[in-house]
Amino acid sequence: MILGVDHIGIAVKSLEEALRVYRDVLGLELEGVRVVEDYNIRIAMLRAGNVKIELMEPLGEGPVSKFLEKRGQGVHHIALKVDSVEEALRTAVEHGLTPVDREPRTGAGWSRYAFLHPKSMLGVLVELVEE
Repeated sequence: MILGVDHIGIAVKSLEEALRVYRDVLGLELEGVRVVEDYNIRIAMLRAGNVKIELMEPLGEGPVSKFLEKRGQGVHHIALKVDSVEEALRTAVEHGLTPVDREPRTGAGWSRYAFLHPKSMLGVLVELVEE
């Protein structure tokens, strides 16, 4: 069911400051910058070998701004590649895991996804991603 790690989401206060570290210092390739209106964030997706790093900056109130207020900057979620988000979500629910999303969503032009709640994932917000 799990094909590998798709990306690691990192909540940041400033996308520009984070890009100076991840792109300019570490040399990760910037794939693009987009606004995700559903979550009121601006994201930058960077390539780190076979895994992507998603830097997320809040544009106002929303889940990422709440995360930053509560926990500060850092890892927000881990995204796992799956063949089928519907199947992975159904299997997770059948095994007692709590979904954040009951139905898959379409991301910022890159993929379909659904989240599993950290309460059922040992404290980690997990995103299931179908390319």
